[in-house]
Amino acid sequence: MKNIGNNSEYIAFLDECGNHEMRRIDRDFPLFLLSCILVERSSYLKQILPAVNQLKLSYWNHEGVNLHSRDIRKAKGPFSFLQHPEKRKHFMLELSALMTSLPYTVFISAIHKDAHLKRYGDRAKNPYELALEFTMERVRHFMCQHAISELPFVAEARGKKEDHSLERVFYRVLAKGTHQMPSDQFRSMNCSLVFRTKYDNIVGTQLADLCAHPCARHILNPAHGNRAYPIVQQKVYHSHGVSGWKIFPS
Repeated sequence: MKNIGNNSEYIAFLDECGNHEMRRIDRDFPLFLLSCILVERSSYLKQILPAVNQLKLSYWNHEGVNLHSRDIRKAKGPFSFLQHPEKRKHFMLELSALMTSLPYTVFISAIHKDAHLKRYGDRAKNPYELALEFTMERVRHFMCQHAISELPFVAEARGKKEDHSLERVFYRVLAKGTHQMPSDQFRSMNCSLVFRTKYDNIVGTQLADLCAHPCARHILNPAHGNRAYPIVQQKVYHSHGVSGWKIFPS
C-alpha cells in the first residue's frame, strides 16, 4: 500500500452505535451499527469545519465541545442546558438545520445481533468486522463512481485491543477481499486507517456519531417518530442500483 498524503480528494470518518458483544446481547438494544461518512476535503475545510465551529461558539466560549449524540440526548456535561425545554428546542432546530445543509455522504451498515447469532451460531462473525466489510464494499463503489483511488479513514478509537482487531480486518479486506467481492476489486483502493479519541475533537467522527443513533432507532422501531432520521436518510449513498444502507440479516 502506498502512503496517503494530505491531498486525497475525500476523507472517510467512522463511528458506531451499540456494542459488538455477542455473548450477552442487550435486549433493549440488540443492534450494532457502523456509520461512515465521506466528505470532500475542500468542503470539509471550507464549509463543514467553519459551520460546526460556528454552532459550537454560539453556545460555548470555545469549539472544544464534542458533539456526542448520547450526551445531547441525556443533556449531560456541556449539554446540561438542554434540560431546559425551550433551549433544547432551539438547539435541536439549529443542529438539524446544520446536518441538513452540510455536504456529506452516508453509509450505514447494521447487524441484528440476535438474528445473526441465531443464523450462524458459533460461526457468527464479530458484528463490527462484518459491518466494516459491508461498508468497504459500498465505499468501493463510491470510489469507482467518482474515479478516486486514495481514501484515508478516520475511526473513533475504542481501545488498543479493539482497534488492532479492526485494523487487521480493514487491511485484510483490502488485500483479500470479502465474501461478496474478490480481492482484485479492492486492489485499486489505496486506503489508510487511523484512530482518534473523542478528546481529539474530530468534527468528522462527530458527524458520523450524529448520523448513527437516528438510524439505529429507526431500524429497531421504524414506527416510532424520529425527526433526525429523515435528515440522515437523504444523505445515504445511492448510485446505479447500489445503496449505502445495509441491514444484516435482511
